[in-house]
Amino acid sequence: MASKGWQHPYVNIFKHVRVEDWKRSAKEGDVSTYTNKTLKCSVFQIRGPVPANSYILVPKNSNQSLGLTGRYFYLLFRPTPGKYFVVHLDVSAEEGQMVRISFSNMFKEFKSTATWLQFPFLCGAAKDSVYESTAKSARHGLVGPAPISVRWTCLMLDLQYTVSVYLNRCYSHVKSIKLCANMTVKNMFTSDLLLDPGVSFSEAKLMGLASSQGTGPMPRDMSFPVPKGGSWHELYDYIRFPSEGTKLPFDSIQKGSPRHEARCVSNPRSPIREKARCVNLSKPVQDRVSLIQQITTPKSLPRNQTPVVTNIPELGLVSTHQKDDRLWNNDHHHQQESACSNSHELTSRPPCESDEGGFHVYMHGEESEEEFICTPVPHPVHLTSSKETRQQKLLPDPILRLNRIIGFGGATTKCALWTKAGDAVVYPCHAIIVSMKISSNQQRFFIGHTDKVSTLAFNGNTTLLASAQTGHGVVRVWNYNKGNCLAMVRVHAHSISSLSFSYGGGILCGVGKDSHSKTMVVVWNTLNVSKGGEVTILAKAHTDVDIHTIKVAFFDDTRMVSCGRDNIRLWRVRNGSLRSCPVNLGEYHSMDFTDVAFEEGNSSNWHLDDRTLFASSRSGYIFEIDYSRVVIRNVRRLLPVQQQHATRRDKWTFYTGPGIAINSISVSSSFCATGSEDGFLRLWPLDFSAVFLEAEHEGPVSLVSVSSDSLQVLAGTSTGNLGFLDVSSRGYNTLMRSHTDTVLGFSVDGIRRHLTTASSDGTVRIWNMDSLHQLYDFVSEDSPSSVAFHPSEQVFSCGFSSGIVRVFDISSAKLLAEHKQHRGEVVGLAFSPDGEFMYSADSQGSLALYDASEEDHSVIKVVCNVVARDTERAPDALTVSSDSRCLAFVGPSEYIVTIADARSLDELLHVDVSILDVESPRLDSALKVCFSPASTEHLLVATSANKILWVSTKTGRLLREVSKVQKHQCSSLAVSEDSRYLLTAGHNAVKVWDYNMQLNINSQMFIGHSQAIRQVSFTPDQLGVVSVGDAIFLWDFLANPVDSLTDNRSPLRVSHISTPRSVQPGAEVSRVQLSTGMPRQTAPLPSSPPPRLDVSTLDQVDQGVLGSLSICDDTTTVPAVPVPTTGSRPSSDPSPAVSFLKVTELVNPSPLNTSHMDAVELKGKKPARPDCYRHFIPRFKSSTLYQAAVAPQPGEEGIKLKAVIGYNGNGRGNMVWSPDQGLFAYSCGCVVVVEYLHTGSQRHLQGHSEEISCLAVTNDAQTVASAAGGSNGSKSLICIWDVLSGTCRNTISYHRGAVQSLAFSRDDCFFLSAGDFSDLEVALWSCKTFQLLSSVSVSGPIHDAAFSPSAASQLACVGSEGAYFCLIHTHGLDVDLKVQRVKAPTEVGDVELTALCYHVDTFLFTATNRGHVCVWDVNTQQCFMTWEADEGEIGVLLCRGNRLLTGSNTRWLRMWEVEAVQGMKPQANVCSGEDSGTMVVLEQEIMLDGTTVSAAFDNTMDMGIVGTTAGTLWYINWSDNSSTRLVSGHKTKVNDVVFSPDERQFATCSEDGSVRVWAAPSNELVVQFQVLNQACGCVCWSPSSSKDSVCVAAGYSDGTLRIFQLASSEMEMKLHPHRVVVTAIQYSANGHVILSAGKNGLVAVSSSVNGATIRVIRDHKGAQITTIQCVNEQCKNFGLEGNEMWLAASSDRRVSVWAADWWKDKCDLLDWLTFPAPAYFGDESPPPSLAAFCPADPSLVVYTGYGVEKELSFYSLVKKQIIKKIALPHWATCISLSCKSQLIAVGSKERVLKLIKSTSGRFQDFLQHSDSLQTCHFSPSGTLLFTVAYNEILLWEVQGL
Repeated sequence: MASKGWQHPYVNIFKHVRVEDWKRSAKEGDVSTYTNKTLKCSVFQIRGPVPANSYILVPKNSNQSLGLTGRYFYLLFRPTPGKYFVVHLDVSAEEGQMVRISFSNMFKEFKSTATWLQFPFLCGAAKDSVYESTAKSARHGLVGPAPISVRWTCLMLDLQYTVSVYLNRCYSHVKSIKLCANMTVKNMFTSDLLLDPGVSFSEAKLMGLASSQGTGPMPRDMSFPVPKGGSWHELYDYIRFPSEGTKLPFDSIQKGSPRHEARCVSNPRSPIREKARCVNLSKPVQDRVSLIQQITTPKSLPRNQTPVVTNIPELGLVSTHQKDDRLWNNDHHHQQESACSNSHELTSRPPCESDEGGFHVYMHGEESEEEFICTPVPHPVHLTSSKETRQQKLLPDPILRLNRIIGFGGATTKCALWTKAGDAVVYPCHAIIVSMKISSNQQRFFIGHTDKVSTLAFNGNTTLLASAQTGHGVVRVWNYNKGNCLAMVRVHAHSISSLSFSYGGGILCGVGKDSHSKTMVVVWNTLNVSKGGEVTILAKAHTDVDIHTIKVAFFDDTRMVSCGRDNIRLWRVRNGSLRSCPVNLGEYHSMDFTDVAFEEGNSSNWHLDDRTLFASSRSGYIFEIDYSRVVIRNVRRLLPVQQQHATRRDKWTFYTGPGIAINSISVSSSFCATGSEDGFLRLWPLDFSAVFLEAEHEGPVSLVSVSSDSLQVLAGTSTGNLGFLDVSSRGYNTLMRSHTDTVLGFSVDGIRRHLTTASSDGTVRIWNMDSLHQLYDFVSEDSPSSVAFHPSEQVFSCGFSSGIVRVFDISSAKLLAEHKQHRGEVVGLAFSPDGEFMYSADSQGSLALYDASEEDHSVIKVVCNVVARDTERAPDALTVSSDSRCLAFVGPSEYIVTIADARSLDELLHVDVSILDVESPRLDSALKVCFSPASTEHLLVATSANKILWVSTKTGRLLREVSKVQKHQCSSLAVSEDSRYLLTAGHNAVKVWDYNMQLNINSQMFIGHSQAIRQVSFTPDQLGVVSVGDAIFLWDFLANPVDSLTDNRSPLRVSHISTPRSVQPGAEVSRVQLSTGMPRQTAPLPSSPPPRLDVSTLDQVDQGVLGSLSICDDTTTVPAVPVPTTGSRPSSDPSPAVSFLKVTELVNPSPLNTSHMDAVELKGKKPARPDCYRHFIPRFKSSTLYQAAVAPQPGEEGIKLKAVIGYNGNGRGNMVWSPDQGLFAYSCGCVVVVEYLHTGSQRHLQGHSEEISCLAVTNDAQTVASAAGGSNGSKSLICIWDVLSGTCRNTISYHRGAVQSLAFSRDDCFFLSAGDFSDLEVALWSCKTFQLLSSVSVSGPIHDAAFSPSAASQLACVGSEGAYFCLIHTHGLDVDLKVQRVKAPTEVGDVELTALCYHVDTFLFTATNRGHVCVWDVNTQQCFMTWEADEGEIGVLLCRGNRLLTGSNTRWLRMWEVEAVQGMKPQANVCSGEDSGTMVVLEQEIMLDGTTVSAAFDNTMDMGIVGTTAGTLWYINWSDNSSTRLVSGHKTKVNDVVFSPDERQFATCSEDGSVRVWAAPSNELVVQFQVLNQACGCVCWSPSSSKDSVCVAAGYSDGTLRIFQLASSEMEMKLHPHRVVVTAIQYSANGHVILSAGKNGLVAVSSSVNGATIRVIRDHKGAQITTIQCVNEQCKNFGLEGNEMWLAASSDRRVSVWAADWWKDKCDLLDWLTFPAPAYFGDESPPPSLAAFCPADPSLVVYTGYGVEKELSFYSLVKKQIIKKIALPHWATCISLSCKSQLIAVGSKERVLKLIKSTSGRFQDFLQHSDSLQTCHFSPSGTLLFTVAYNEILLWEVQGL
């Protein structure tokens, strides 16, 4: 192969190897020859059911090579019809790497690794055949077996192009070819000429084609015969790769389009101008597009409305440079001008354009993420041409250069090596090998592995480096000094765990697992690898012996030693075989050996007898082995320091006790180093007499290695730390720390060049970007998910998977704030560039706005259901514009991108990305969003269709789009500050793009990550790029900055960089300068030696909720340099927080409310919500109260509240009972219910608008106090009620937050109120005037308060900070409240005191959140006794006489006898009830249905009432240990409530899966049907008149229907007609069938007799059904046959009306109503579409839903038109029509129940609900009305308007 001239012009391969002799070629399976009639020559036929079993292979031996250097490979073959075939080409690159190129019609898609390319082959069909027409309609060839009409084919592969583009390698030669069944082959050849088989020699001569021009006709012996007058292309197929035109699937080998085949041959790659073509849209698509365009036509919008863009038209002007045909040429490395092409001008195309004429923007490595490697490699050879088109590409090339990697390990932390000089360390970081200079931390990289590196090995002088990777057995040998790969060896093994070079580098030994999981030892000959020679196998052995480590003896290349579980073996290569013998271990044979090491010394003068071998084990033993005799010489054991225990006096011996596992051992000439599981690196003398030096690490030491000069010892830990011990100075230097799991996200502090990262390992770390040192390590039990640095301060925030957001101050190392607004994982976290605000988003759709100008980062606003609900957009789901005015995110659905006001979260624009491509078979969804910093009018959106869209932030119009951005979906994107470059990440590749997309080659791709990249971004100074995933990659960004832009954007130039841990007080930093950061400078070297590892100096920090906070001591100390400033801060001060509060918190602000909010929001830092259930937290509501409601005059109400069904289990202490006076009151929602137990009647105290938190009653039972939050952000409201008259005597508005507790004094003179955790204040009021007497601020949240039953001036409170003993001092008219705080006793630990009650005169009982009861002496204020009364938190304490009641969240209600407490005397020490001899006796206990939240008992504690979180009030009778339900209610959301036809019963269903049937009018629970783990969404009654046959049918979230028989209280039948949530259910009017609808819009008709699905109606498919109603009505008047009508309404504002006769199985569509509506721009889902028949006239259908106007529409089925409309002030959430008095009940999200007279339009508003209404139903007679808001069920008596 010295001369390549013999291969010109081509090489006939079959002739070259004399294939018919089968000496230099091989055949296997069914291979035969025959004469083909079409070609009129002998051909080879390869057949077989399995392609791999029948083949022709050239050359025959694998150690031989064809050596064919021709650029083009030609194959003349015909695939066997109906069969599969495979072809393998083994190609060598100039770097020595072997690459297999395979193509087959078996492959469904293109696949790529570093050594294997798999291309799908799409067989063409004969012209005008049915297969060809099918292929055309599908826009691609036939995937799968070849069609019957497949033709003889000439296939041409451009090997140089393939190797260059797909692997970034330089093609060298073809090594071997393997043709596998099933095919017929004429021949194959290689050539440097681009030959055209369709041109004869005479035609070529006339055209002037010659080999000197690089082209020509096909050689005669390779050509296919063509009859006279015939056309070659009519008979045969010519397939070229790469080809031109659109290819689906991409990266496939297939026949090109005819227009390309007929082109001028001399210019095979010249671009062709095509005419624009238009897409023919179908009628439904045209209608859809037309409707969208009508709706989205720009129009004047009200100020408060949000414009929504659902269609984004293309702009022809912008698309000129994108849809130019020059960009869609495949070969982007070189393009030749075409002699046949007549135009190269750029012309704009019409917006209507076919997919087949679509554009492709090609860039480096467009198709594969493994094509371009980020280290310098030789450039591919370009095809030369006489006329070469000059291409514009992204410059410089490369534009990124890998600078640093923060990380160590990946697959292993047991591998790191010293260089011979001891100046550098080599270690793996996932798939990259890093060499780091220990003096400067400078790194260089060895890149080539496609999976994580599992082991490394050096030869003796460290010139050769060997490495192996996990997965497939690939071993690489590198030239260490030059950094290039010398050889790559593929081993038939996986999990190569150990490699070892011989000292001279001639032998390489490795250990792995074969395909049968047996251990395989391989020895390679690497003697000539540095000279370009091949690596060959010397010997190989398979064994069942376990081997951890193997090492080649430095004194003999043929000898090795290995160790593993239960064995140490010596190996030797002799005569081509590998043999071993075990060391006789004797009694130590059952031991796990971890490492072996030879005694230092490479002199060949040493006799073999003097060789000593050391081995270590996991049980702590160190073995000294005589190498020559193969026996143990000495055994030593490493034992931990023994501690004396009172219970154990046994002394540990050599054989007993736990040893310290030794993971690694390294021996020098003077000492031995060991690394052990206890985290210590120890240095021993060779006699192991004593440790003379040790260093403690943070985790187990997995690796030790002594340098060749014995002055330094390298150590690695399993926690990802790498460092070395300087033996002479005894100083330790940490080289690298790393995360031990995936890095999820990062943020950069541009001023101090700090980088913070969050990882799946549960840590948040802060790094110095120059020194790579880890500065801080924040550890939490909660897993972090996203991080963000403040743009100017040393503050960063972190979001966690639990939804918590924490803000940290780095300079003081303390927690500034903790927020728990989120319920899902925090997927987005960002600061505004001006530093005024912070934003967070979670996976449940919530978005929060914080005030970042204050230290506590208080919450300004939280909005729900605005962000798309998932975690795939983490960690950068939010983006803020550079001017801090706009915030963008994906939501509320994955198809919508929302742009909101960054100061108020008011939505400005919605952009629907799902309808951009009307031809796409699936909806496109948005993945990532990013603002362009230089142009705030540009928002970039990455979509699931692998596109990036440029969207106008003003209009929402599409400005530009780029397709096929990454091979996989784009996981992150960023724009440079000057908006010249775009950065994208997809899977494990980073791409840099020209932002304007105006080049021929717009991008460059860089790989290196072994896992998916989670986030990528430019550094603030624009000089670097950071990408994170498996590790942290720091890249140099080499693009030249634009000076004008830089100067304009950052007029403040800084000449020095300051990297202290805190900003100097005198330094001023301009906010203008912060956006670009400062120029990077080299970090100064430390002036003193690095600190010792075993000397730990940790600052005392406020750990708060963190598990630990450590400050790493291996940080280089940099003197603080003040930042010189030449400018001043911006003159425009940010607006005060008050203005935002007015906008975000108030619907209709008034001066009074505004002043209240000023006081609320400008107060100091709010404490965190306490972790105990006893503290009241109002249920979250997104609804707001309608302030302009028109309440009826007293006595004129059209409906009157008759009963409240249920009890609010979310309240605390919200039930009172006075047995002597017979008063029983409780709260449900915002209503206080006074119930008379003997009659069951109710009286309702109505005055609150929010959820009531607690109640209190005076001792004379004449007055009741209730507390609830204020409406629209105002202060809480306390109402004082007169029980007899039912009127409100007085109101108090004082507390800013919710009211936690209320209490009256024993003499009813004083009244106490305590605020919640947001208002740490206790207020004392006069009961006569209810004027404030005194108030006291406390240090922590209060949970409970009570007055002394004997002394009216004494009271007590308990809370998070302990117990508060209070005393009322009265001085005339002045009243003071003296408070003494006492912490909880240390015996109960760190607890919160949750409840309290007094016992007689001098004792106080308190409970804790861990189940303890503490007894205090009131006089001394000391706790003298405790006992554990429960396993959980006790929230209720009640004491009467000597009996104590405890109620907890374990559902246990317990009664204790505490008489013995009175005999106790206070002691200095707290004693337990058991130790003191005092017996606290548990008398009785009852388990209830939920956590106890309220309790009231009589004076003897024999009977009482208890409330639980399940919404139940229980009557407890201790005398017979019984419990009886007094009041029942739903705990979760009630989805439906409906009366039975006879109105004797009603049924309710809930999210908790329960269906409850109640008796009317007593409203008592009759029966409950519970289905676990499902939600019940709808319920209905059967129309049967027989009491015994009455049934209730319910629909559930799993798609099932269940029919319950009330007579037997059992489930009668279970149906499963749906696969999605059932949203509506109804019996037909005659009860013969059941109609049910699912969330997907399908309506199922099921038999009520046998449950069979009779039919499925699909007309509403795709839109959720909200309503189904059936009525008895003869349909003859409408021209259809039927005896009943039914309707269905769906969320797409469509209503279908049907005529049915179910006995005759008839169901015909009567009418189809569609109501128009503009695009929806609300915060949450659109209002529901609701429809109902008018009871008085079923020919009228009443509809309401989202539309142009808020209104009720009356549609006549007879006249086919809307005959009447009634305007509404709000969107309706529920409606019901009464058969009496023509009344309509309408509920809204604004908590208003509106009663409307349909004839006159007269209405009344009722505001008795505390949340938005979701259901309302009139009874069949129209005399009663049910309304539901969440779990509040109100029953009204209808009186009429």
